[in-house]
Amino acid sequence: MRAGLRQESKLSNEAGLRTGAVMPGNPNEGTTVVITLPRERLLRAAEIGSRASLPLLRGSLGIVFIWFGALKLTQSTPIADLVAATVPFLPESWFVPALGAFEVLIGLALLVGRWIGIVVALMVAHLAGTFLVLVMQPDVVFQRDNPLLLTMTGEFVVKNVVLIAAGIVLAGSTRQAKPG
Repeated sequence: MRAGLRQESKLSNEAGLRTGAVMPGNPNEGTTVVITLPRERLLRAAEIGSRASLPLLRGSLGIVFIWFGALKLTQSTPIADLVAATVPFLPESWFVPALGAFEVLIGLALLVGRWIGIVVALMVAHLAGTFLVLVMQPDVVFQRDNPLLLTMTGEFVVKNVVLIAAGIVLAGSTRQAKPG
């Protein structure tokens, strides 16, 4: 076989879908092995994923909120000082535990799965409040006053955009699932 040409071995099935992978061989040659998966299996896997995705999203958000809230309630959170410095007009001694209790309640409500629209609205409001650190303490979240260069704390705060989006997806999907 000439250099640069590929030898292909194709296995096909009329009812299947083909996927390929280049297998290493001679540095100048490669063999593409095509694996056929029955369409029914792929469709079944997609159906299971579709049915499980929203409960998994709701459950994972609930667990994260309970976990982070519990850390605040037990005064084990590494961000108590950040919270206190962001809202210096509120006493840390009661605000951080109150925030933790609120997070635990949101997490429990997400796990229970009732009134998701209200729960997500509270969750989004809470997460939106975390962006206050960007205004109150820019030196803690931005490197060299550059809003494109985040510190570790900045990344910690900005990732809440993803949690907000997840909540919106959850609330929107829950509303669509209800008849009428």
